Amino acid sequence: MFLTPNVDTSKIAADKDYLVKLYTELHQSPELSLEEKETSKKLANELRKVGFEVTENFGGYGIVGILKNGKGPTILYRTDMDALPMYEKTGLTYKSEVEVPYNGGKVGTMHSCGHDIHMTNWVGTARYMASIKDQWKGTLMFIGQPAEEIGAGARAMLAAGLYEKFGVPDYGIGLHSSPSLPAGTVGLSDGYTMANSEFADIKVFGIGAHGATPHMSIDPVVTASMIVMELQTIASRSVKPIDDVVVTVGAIKGGTKHNIIPDEVTLQITMRTFTEEVRLLVHKRIEEIARGVAIAAGLPDDKMPEVIFREEFTPANFNNPVLIQSLRKSASKVLEANNILEAEPQMVAEDFSLYGKTEHQVPTALFWLGTVPDQRIQSGDLPGLHSPFYYPEPAKSLETGVTVVSQAMLDLFNQKD
Repeated sequence: MFLTPNVDTSKIAADKDYLVKLYTELHQSPELSLEEKETSKKLANELRKVGFEVTENFGGYGIVGILKNGKGPTILYRTDMDALPMYEKTGLTYKSEVEVPYNGGKVGTMHSCGHDIHMTNWVGTARYMASIKDQWKGTLMFIGQPAEEIGAGARAMLAAGLYEKFGVPDYGIGLHSSPSLPAGTVGLSDGYTMANSEFADIKVFGIGAHGATPHMSIDPVVTASMIVMELQTIASRSVKPIDDVVVTVGAIKGGTKHNIIPDEVTLQITMRTFTEEVRLLVHKRIEEIARGVAIAAGLPDDKMPEVIFREEFTPANFNNPVLIQSLRKSASKVLEANNILEAEPQMVAEDFSLYGKTEHQVPTALFWLGTVPDQRIQSGDLPGLHSPFYYPEPAKSLETGVTVVSQAMLDLFNQKD
């Protein structure tokens, strides 16, 4: 039940059928990162319908919608648009059946990270805020961002001159679907909420031989296996227990046949941290462990492992405490207190963080929108994001999201100095 809001909740509720229909269309037509051509067109048209000036194909298939309404703050509100390369297994009547070429084969395409909810919530908020222009003064900057799933979209839009061409916002807001919070709730917290995300490759060298004569080799499979185990000591022995870190080896690649000891194996690693101090310590320990294990295996200097830290780096998301306090206060006007939850930090990553990492130091906040249907909460069946079985409860999630974001915007526009 909503409590004495400033937003007109009946008006938002009346728009629900339109939004659910749009959500269903977006869910059924997902596009992969850097391929969001039709999705961006659809969103651009939705903004134009309600009076936004829209720039398309900005930083890839990115879109920027501007709605100026007198003198006041500028609020950036971002949605991501891309889907994931996987087959949907939800069994929904409107599930995605899209299949696309991928890595020399074919793969399904699915909005298994909730970006369809993000986009629809973004459109719903644009529709509502445009309809009540008599209640606020300022500028709305609505960003439709490509390629979030590969950590490239925000960087591309900023590199294309987002702030230089459209102005520096006073605030940046985003939301993310939660696979564990019930529909009708929101989760907020300040400080670090999502982690630095990095990738590294370790090329482990050896001396190959016949599988029946291992004594004539220095087996890189064994060396790589020892490195995998030693990497686990970074979290347990190198980093302070109160600091968060994840080092996961996601792939081991090497060899060609059962009875051939190869001369090279590659490890693919993801590292997750919050602070720069811990991030650099993890880098140092990965290099030390790889070299130390190789020396112990008897490898010469010219066969030491090569540790390659990838350039793709998504910095940790930091929620501005003052902005989160404002959002929490706004949410309390439209939601019962027990529907405003304290969100725990997560080791997943989001490139939304980059909008607050420029020299302009824009205060930003990304909060969680509850999406889980009641029956799934009751049964405990809670597939995570990126699961082929994840799906949100669209109507309740969208009504809650549009209401909370719209109220937050009204309060930010109308706050007194």
